[in-house]
Amino acid sequence: MNKWRKYNGALVPDMPPHVEVDAIGIENKIKKENVFFARWTTDFDCKMETEFWHVICDEKSDISDYSRNTRSKIRRGLKSCDARKITKEILISKGYYSYAAAFSKYNTHLIPKTLNQFQAEINSYNNSWDFWGIYHKDYLIGYSQNKVVDDYCDYSTIKFHPEYLKLYPSYALFYTMNQHYLNERKFKYVNDGARSISHDTNIQSFLIDKFKFRKAFCTLNISYHPMIRYIVLVLYPFYSIIRLLRFGPFVKLYILLFQEKIRRSYAE
Repeated sequence: MNKWRKYNGALVPDMPPHVEVDAIGIENKIKKENVFFARWTTDFDCKMETEFWHVICDEKSDISDYSRNTRSKIRRGLKSCDARKITKEILISKGYYSYAAAFSKYNTHLIPKTLNQFQAEINSYNNSWDFWGIYHKDYLIGYSQNKVVDDYCDYSTIKFHPEYLKLYPSYALFYTMNQHYLNERKFKYVNDGARSISHDTNIQSFLIDKFKFRKAFCTLNISYHPMIRYIVLVLYPFYSIIRLLRFGPFVKLYILLFQEKIRRSYAE
């Protein structure tokens, strides 16, 4: 049975991307949940290069398998930092410090959560979630929220306090988590998420360059609320103009039309 969750005003599948989605009746669900659209992927890890993908790692690696530069930074990160599993309660009480600092550096239209919102969201997660912390001395300087389903792990949300990046906490955390899920628990793959549409991010190219992640290409599917479908149909011809107006209310409109551009690429 399909499970869906709300995410930034949309419905997205609450299951791994390799599980095929049955979208029968999704139009009624969109209206019932009062969301802008539903988005899901099919043909996961297809052999053809497409305009949408997930960034995954599905191979075991020892430290000797990485480049000399990456090995050096992993060792320096592990020397300065300690990556380990933490409880939900620790993240609730200590995580907002890194979350807020990391968010302040983002180039995004999204609004950061308040402390209460942050804590309430973490508290709502069930026991299918793993929480990891990266420590420098006694300070929690970063964390990862990981959704685990059978032998699959989604690196759902990862934040690092920007003032501590010179200690290479990202190298220590990704190396440790990959060792845990891929080498020790022998998971099918770990997933850092789909292609980012709403904001600029360097994390996926970092993982591909440094940690043997790769693009698992797939097909992007979208079903719109009738009102949003009308807006897309009317304004899509002006996409080339709107993409130049990335400020104020035009930001969300650009994201909506950029997503539609990707969807239409499959019919070309």
